[in-house]
Amino acid sequence: MDPHAHEPVAKPQPAYETKDGSRIRELWHPDHCGDGAMSLAEATVDAGTTTQLHRHLLSEEFYHIVSGVGVMERGPERFAIEAGDTVRIPAGVAHRVAASTTTALVILCCCTPPYRHDDTQVL
Repeated sequence: MDPHAHEPVAKPQPAYETKDGSRIRELWHPDHCGDGAMSLAEATVDAGTTTQLHRHLLSEEFYHIVSGVGVMERGPERFAIEAGDTVRIPAGVAHRVAASTTTALVILCCCTPPYRHDDTQVL
């Protein structure tokens, strides 16, 4: 029998604001789904706003842009992002995103190990 066959179906958690200023809805997190080595969340960055420059000391992140356009700052790099793009952010690398003035950015964020507030360092 497959030991993973009976994992729970995750229900999105209520949205909250993270330390960087984005609005997050956790879709999968071991704290409320029972197990796993990663977390998955939907982040919204409102039109015309920018998240605070921050880094995660332990977690590597992947951002998949679901909708919107904006600019990503990752370490010394600065580049355009749009729906369909996926960006890797290694642990320890400072980053932030800015949404265009006309539309919000909606981003799927995968963190491994799972996201923790105390792993986020605002710079």
